Amino acid sequence: MNVFTTILKRDLVLAVRYRAELLNPMLFFILVIILFQLGMRAKPDVLVTLAPAIVWIAALLSALLSLDHMFRSDMEDGALEQMIISTQPTSLLVLAKIIAHWVITGLAVTLVGPLLGLMLGLSFDATKVLFLTLLVGTPILSAIGSIGVALTVGLRRGGVILSLLVLPLFVPVLIFASQTVNTYIGGYPIAASISILMALLILSLSLAPWAASAALRMSVS
Repeated sequence: MNVFTTILKRDLVLAVRYRAELLNPMLFFILVIILFQLGMRAKPDVLVTLAPAIVWIAALLSALLSLDHMFRSDMEDGALEQMIISTQPTSLLVLAKIIAHWVITGLAVTLVGPLLGLMLGLSFDATKVLFLTLLVGTPILSAIGSIGVALTVGLRRGGVILSLLVLPLFVPVLIFASQTVNTYIGGYPIAASISILMALLILSLSLAPWAASAALRMSVS
């Protein structure tokens, strides 16, 4: 647990030190939603219907924008090799990297997303549901994304391949999360949708560190 805490603190400190990596995904997230709002101002009813999907697409793209940095700096300075050959479970160290990535990118998106949802015309109660889906769903993006990053970390230009690998896996999260908000707006119960998102969260946090650690060993070897 000491090593887990050390890696988590190290990534958070590096994110604060290099603020561009911290701010770029967040600014991208905000700008995408603002552009949608400006482009569809003449159709407010349509904008409200699409608002959950718009927020979630922006969250997905902002997560994808920051994923490549999860292991890249460790690969360049040799820290990744030390993590792999250490006596500590690699999966535990990968879990620390996943949590750090979510705190750096996903947490900010979760907090700002409901405010932007209000700007898109969602009701206050609907933004509560949007916040809940972001809180549960954005860690899934970080966990699934870690597998793709681990597979492409050894490539010089792995960004395009990373997108092709993880985007299909992000689609179920996008569908269930945005549909949960629309279901609430329509007056239907959302317990089943939230349960599915929670199951995806538990499954991804349980399996992704093991899969990513195995992929890292293949990439480094």
